[in-house]
Order: sequence, then structure tokens, then C-alpha cells
Amino acid sequence: MKESLVFYSEYDEPAAWTEALAAHLPDLDIRVYPDVGAPEAVRYALVWKPPQGFLARFPGLRLVVNLGAGVDALLARDDLPDVPITRISDPNMARMMAGYVLFAVLRYARDIPLFERAKRERRWAYVHPREACETRVGVLGLGELGATAAAELVRHGFDVRGWSRSPKSLAGVSCVHGKDALPRFLSELDIAVVMLPLTPETRRLLGRDMLSALPAGAKLINVSRGAVVDEQALLEALKSGHIAEATLDVFETEPLPPEHPFWTMENVLITPHLASVALPRSAAQQIAENIRRVRSGREVLNRVDPRRGY
Repeated sequence: MKESLVFYSEYDEPAAWTEALAAHLPDLDIRVYPDVGAPEAVRYALVWKPPQGFLARFPGLRLVVNLGAGVDALLARDDLPDVPITRISDPNMARMMAGYVLFAVLRYARDIPLFERAKRERRWAYVHPREACETRVGVLGLGELGATAAAELVRHGFDVRGWSRSPKSLAGVSCVHGKDALPRFLSELDIAVVMLPLTPETRRLLGRDMLSALPAGAKLINVSRGAVVDEQALLEALKSGHIAEATLDVFETEPLPPEHPFWTMENVLITPHLASVALPRSAAQQIAENIRRVRSGREVLNRVDPRRGY
């Protein structure tokens, strides 16, 4: 029986993925849910937030590929088989994320929200530009995406600091680590960029105390997971002005409910979880390589450790 791969995502275009994968693995039967064919022939699953019980339907699974970098939703399931789980690690994804972070930082560093408001009021509001090195930007989370974003900010001349849970060393970035170092790290920032994976240790890590550690008037950018930040505490900080502005690409509940207060706040920019997405043409090569590794009994690339949560 010809082995097959099952694809599931409500957010991605299946045709682009099947075409890209077929170019690398012409011998693989690629199936798009719900047309899974014979369940016992499914050896590989390429998925983003499939329904509960989905993976249990395929007893012959040998590899599960998460269709993205963040794996918290996948690891929270109760139907994960005891097989390698991998995430997509694509340089193009990292560049896309770095571009979004740079946009969001530049928007604040160049006072664009002020000019947006002035335009709505038909008011000429000159603010003298500052050098990039005068803006202190802190990147929380220095994994592949965070490190790439930090390097891009360094390239543009910002004063870049980095915080991670374990020691990291990045050129041009002042790095600290450990939870004890976080309050002081936050207290010295103009802009905080949240790029941490969601794990039991990082869930609501940025609550009232940590958000209060930021200087009055600081800006916050969250491109990781909504639940890393306590949304109620953030809402209060934005209302009080302690946090002057926020750019939010991720939320605890997605899509963000239309009644959520963030929608009506002038100092909040909302984007629909698109700072970085997996790109079929570049990511297919990595997925195909991992399938070849599984076939030959070798260790896969970018394997997720469920105990760590990433």
C-alpha cells in the first residue's frame, strides 16, 4: 500500500502545499482532509490545529509536522501519538517575522501613531525625529525568530537588549536571562517585543507586576502567543496610559471577539495573527527532508520536546 500524508489546516491553501510537497516527494500520496483515503496508509501528518481526535484516526503515523513555529496548541492535545513531532523552521518565516517586528518598532520610534491621529484631526504635528540608537528595544525570547528579529533591529541601529530563560549570546545585543532578571530588564526599555513560546512557565508571564516594571509610556509588541501576556492587565495598563501603545498580532482567543475592548482602543493596533506564516515553497524542502529521515531511520530536524513545550 502506498504511504500517504494527510494535510489539515483551516487557514492555509491546500493546493499550494500539495504542489510544493509533490515536487520533492513524487512517490508520496498527499491527501487533504477530509479525503484521507485509507487511514491505515497515513504515515505523516502536516497539520495546524486539527480537531480533537484527528490524529488518533491514523494508527500508522510515523511523523507529525506542525504547520508553523508555535506548537503550544498541538502539545495541548490528548491524541498525540508517540512519534517525532517537528515544527517548521524556515529562514523565510524568520525574515517575515523580522520584517513585521521592524515595522512595528519603526512605527513607534518614528512617532507614526501620533501622525496618524493628527491626520484624522487635520492637524500639522511636527515631532523632531530621534536617532535609532536613542530607542531601547527589548526582545523577550531569543529563539530562531527572536534572534533574527533582534539582529534586524541591530542592523537598523537600535539599542537592542534581549531576555531569555537560558543564557544566549547575540552580536550587538545586550543579553540577560532568567526570571529574576526580567523586572530590571523591562524597566530599561522604551519598546518591549514579546517573542516567547507559550509554555506553562511563560503563560501570563507578563502580568500586572511585570507590565508595571516597564517605564511609564512604554510600548508593547506581541507577536508570540496572546496568553504570554495577561490581557486584562494589559488592558488596564493601556487604559491608564502606563503602556502608551500596543501592537498585537496574537490574542488569547482567536479570532478576537468583536466585543473585545481592544477593538475600540485608539492606542492599539490589531493584526490577525499574520506576523509570520509558513510558506509552502520554502518549507516543503524541510518537510520532505524529515520524511526521508523517518524512512531511513535517522533523527529528524527541528524536533519538538513536549516536556519543554517547544
